[in-house]
Amino acid sequence: MIKKNLSIHYYELDDASQLSDTEQNLVAMARQMTENAYAPYSEFFVGAAILLKNGKVVTGSNQENGAYPSGLCAERVAMFAASAAYPGVEMEAIAVSAKTKRFNLHEPVPPCGACRQSMMEYETLQKAPIRILLSKESGKVLVIEKVGDLLPLSFTGDSLKK
Repeated sequence: MIKKNLSIHYYELDDASQLSDTEQNLVAMARQMTENAYAPYSEFFVGAAILLKNGKVVTGSNQENGAYPSGLCAERVAMFAASAAYPGVEMEAIAVSAKTKRFNLHEPVPPCGACRQSMMEYETLQKAPIRILLSKESGKVLVIEKVGDLLPLSFTGDSLKK
């Protein structure tokens, strides 16, 4: 038996001002999209903004449903909308922000497993990295260079090919 290790690399910034102007705007849009979230059950509001290679930005927010599995996370709302409106256009970066009135968020919130898997699908499809910017209402921002770093040993469609 051989023991192996996995590690990921990411950047932790004190605040969004350390990002490029374009990425600062993307984070601001994700934060603004938390206002559009429909989260009457969890009161956990998430917004996402995706920068496409053509310069367009597509946004999304989480959409809950009384039948819990029927809702959808902000990241997937934005990714699916981007893919539907701009098929074949690369996603360069996605900013995700969360807030809640129930407690103080001390750290930016990472995407759930289903969102990571969906992000991986697009990153694999476009054969180019998607940069991930994680934030909360203010303060610290985490930067992950590519989805593969957030989801090591990922399952991709390549696993289904002979």
